[in-house]
Amino acid sequence: MRGQTRKKIQKKLKIRGYSLKTDGLDEILSFVNRFQDAEDEAIDLLLDQLDHQSLKSSIIDKESVHQVVSLLLDAEAAEEESPSSSHSSIRVVDAFLIPKFRYDPIKKHFFQHAGSLPIHGEASAKAALYRDRLLLLFQRVSRDQHFIKPAFDTDVDTSPSCQLSTIQSLVGQRGRRWVMGVISQLEDGHFYLEDLTAAKNEIIAFFDSQYKITTGFFTENTIIVAEGEMLSEGIFQVITCGFPPLENRDKSLKVLAGHDFFGCGTLTKEETLRLADLEKRAVNDMFVILSDIWLDNEQVIEKLETVLNGFENVEIVPSLFVFMGDFCSHPCNLSFHSFSSLRSQFGKLGRMIEAHPRLKEQSKFLFIPGPNDTGPSTVLPRCALPKYLTEELQKHVPNAIFSSNPCRVKFYTQEMVFFRQDLLYRMRRSCLIPPSTEETDDPFEHLVATITHQSHLCPLPLFVQPIIWNYDHCLHLYPTPHTIVLGDRSEQKAFKYTGITCFNPGSFSDDSTFVAFRPCTQEVEFSALQLFLIIYLQESIGKKVDLQLRIKIEVEDYMA
Repeated sequence: MRGQTRKKIQKKLKIRGYSLKTDGLDEILSFVNRFQDAEDEAIDLLLDQLDHQSLKSSIIDKESVHQVVSLLLDAEAAEEESPSSSHSSIRVVDAFLIPKFRYDPIKKHFFQHAGSLPIHGEASAKAALYRDRLLLLFQRVSRDQHFIKPAFDTDVDTSPSCQLSTIQSLVGQRGRRWVMGVISQLEDGHFYLEDLTAAKNEIIAFFDSQYKITTGFFTENTIIVAEGEMLSEGIFQVITCGFPPLENRDKSLKVLAGHDFFGCGTLTKEETLRLADLEKRAVNDMFVILSDIWLDNEQVIEKLETVLNGFENVEIVPSLFVFMGDFCSHPCNLSFHSFSSLRSQFGKLGRMIEAHPRLKEQSKFLFIPGPNDTGPSTVLPRCALPKYLTEELQKHVPNAIFSSNPCRVKFYTQEMVFFRQDLLYRMRRSCLIPPSTEETDDPFEHLVATITHQSHLCPLPLFVQPIIWNYDHCLHLYPTPHTIVLGDRSEQKAFKYTGITCFNPGSFSDDSTFVAFRPCTQEVEFSALQLFLIIYLQESIGKKVDLQLRIKIEVEDYMA
């Protein structure tokens, strides 16, 4: 391995016109060995810095390399010692600040939308919503090895390639073809497959031994890749049906050519390398995620105080607390008239956090609204909680962050998406055909497969879940993030799918469950409060029990 690294360094230096002495090579090797998982980036960073130095000769010796290495290490040490370094490790991105990109199928590249995006879009914005979703997945599928067009013209019937055909081209054709399109219902009970050729063919699915589907929920508005045959009646008979194949995150990033899809800005090689090294050292960083915190319920407040008491007394407090709605046990709709009471309850929560000085000073608190919280409407994405409700809390907790739903969090180089919506129930209700049980019968795994393959957090029909047409890109999952947190009232679940960590923290108000997540290791710890056990022990021994010992248990033990 060391010999391969030597050859790699010598080759890169030769390309840039440098010659290398033996002592200089040893100095470079000692620097590169600090970053064994990112050798190429470390070498490129050092060479970039060498290019900016005033060298007396093109022959690189130990002294020249040592000077550059010292500059890089000093810059890294200064960054770690600066007081702002801990704050820059966690960055929250509001959904309405995410840049919008569109794919040009002619030039085959993405371009950023220029100008403002009105909340109330024109009719053309609705059509653009579906077109952008389809083109996003089409450019991804076109790079998949199974759908790449052969380099030489061959007979379609004998070629092993699953080359996609447009729906319009199916007219008059015989034999099996692969098509890609959106499932739409233009007439009651009749489902059609549409693509950009504007042709429509009714889908007829035969549930016999030859009919196959992949894992996931097939609902209206989902984009599918289907194999079938055109019948004489003008009906496309589906034989195999599945979602567009996923693409590796690193492969997607190479195609994007430096575009900032996540919303945190692009990083240089030097910054990426430095943050990756800091991320490896952040083994003690932990995020505590709770969903459904009903502030108008005294029992929920007591349980939340128990959680805060426990984490106040641990050796290293969590870096981030994520509080996801709903924050009220009753929907905050037009019939809700207790906004002043809810405002005071947020103030009470602020005083509770303030009573835990270590958490207040060392932890961040992120608040994400739920589907029934106060807001202009139930449309997605939802804006942050109104200032009227939260200003009392912010007086006590100045570092509290109020963001949209969904919202994005970047931890050093890791990208995380938080979404609070009762999505599992609604996806199952909207499913057109029973999901396949060949690979799994777990509904949560079907949900994760659906949103990741669709590259969209909520691929439901717009009449089931309205979306702001001009801001549909805020729900895109492209490139795939490292972690997706789906706040749902269903039971706690975690599933690692193609390298993406997805989990549901459960409902804190219903069953006292929450999650402790360690982003450095992608470890998901299911936790719950055993209130009934605490009360029993208090009554049995007649004195207070150390609540910290009961704050976290594995969900399997809890269910047992």
